[in-house]
Amino acid sequence: MTTKAAPELDATTGADDRQAVYDAQVARDLPRNYAANLVHGFLGVTGFRLVTAPTFVPAYIYLLSQSNLTVGLALAGQSLGMALSSIWSATLIEHRKRVMPVVFGVGWLMRAQVLGLALSGFLLDGDAALVAVCVFLALFGFFWGMQAVSFNFVMAKVIPAKRRGELAGMRNFLGGLSASVVAYFGGKHLVEANAFGNGYASTFMVAFILTSVGISALSFLREPESLAVRAASSLMQRLRDIPAILRRDRQFTRFFIARALAALGMMAAPFYAIHAGKFVGLDGATLGYLSLSFLLTQTVSNLAWGRIADRRGYRLVFLLSVGLWLVSTLALMASHSLTLFIIAFCGLGAGIGGYLIASQNFVLEFGSQQELPMLIAVSDTASHLMMAIGPLLGGVLAHAYGFALVFWIAVAVKAVSLVAMLRMREPRAAAGDAAGMSSDPG
Repeated sequence: MTTKAAPELDATTGADDRQAVYDAQVARDLPRNYAANLVHGFLGVTGFRLVTAPTFVPAYIYLLSQSNLTVGLALAGQSLGMALSSIWSATLIEHRKRVMPVVFGVGWLMRAQVLGLALSGFLLDGDAALVAVCVFLALFGFFWGMQAVSFNFVMAKVIPAKRRGELAGMRNFLGGLSASVVAYFGGKHLVEANAFGNGYASTFMVAFILTSVGISALSFLREPESLAVRAASSLMQRLRDIPAILRRDRQFTRFFIARALAALGMMAAPFYAIHAGKFVGLDGATLGYLSLSFLLTQTVSNLAWGRIADRRGYRLVFLLSVGLWLVSTLALMASHSLTLFIIAFCGLGAGIGGYLIASQNFVLEFGSQQELPMLIAVSDTASHLMMAIGPLLGGVLAHAYGFALVFWIAVAVKAVSLVAMLRMREPRAAAGDAAGMSSDPG
């Protein structure tokens, strides 16, 4: 990793001068940091979407278990791991002036779990393979939760707010485009052909290779030292701070609630492909078509979501994307042919893609840099908890009552999420109003 501190800073430098030097370093290193993030994101998105798309992993778990409940339990374990690690991750970085060493360490641990998914598929059978998948998914989620906090904090430091939407959109566009091709290839030529004795394991190995190359690109990133950091705190102390954090900023609290409710709507995601399989079969070719539809539209729409975010803010992206996600869930429920399922998966991909961009980047516009790690962690923890509860609840309901009830509940919580988001203001507009009031001599 290459970093360069601003040589002009010393203990006698005033606060305004320190901020000016910091901003100058961010501007000077922006082309390099933008490119490093773009390459890392491109390859990371390509690989990780093979694991996180609602196709390969749910289908693989269902193949091993023949149980909707087990699918829900396994994916709930992944999200629970994410929830358990987010606030702990904040305590590991909020006292550090540079956090890239944490990003690298956690990033490699996260990728090791994808390798474990692949190797367990090649080496194990039956119940042993199922247990291994559940363990590796839970650990993948745990390190993913840590990675999300540390990496998003670095993004907030090195990429200005009005360039983040463009970067996220372009990164997800390039990564999603290649992921669409790789997913179709994985379904058609790896899963269906049972490549190397296990087509799913082969697909996960491809994901590991791509994401491992991607994280190497971050070695070119230059992270400036934070101007202010918190004193080191224990996990229990920071947990006790959460109520005060939510009381202090009502706008953040409304975002917190809206994001958590939308995340609960993910309860239906593990069952999208399995539901379609009840009508059109779930062979490798069908998985390839559905994955391609989901990932390709998620990819193309990211350019539009990023542009809207930079011009109009993430609140509008959240409203439009969650609304599209809701409508597409209804379309999925009404579908009975492969063509209609492909159309529904297109809408689901675009809607979930916009929601992910908004939920991950919106939080970066609240609070000061010193407060940001904990704001990211609190928001992520609530979201991941809902994503843990959702698949588990969805698996129980799907097992007992079928998919229709799961989908209707998901539609309902997304609708409530939209209402919560409508009640908050765009932070950039609020900041603009505050700036205008402060400059008004009257």
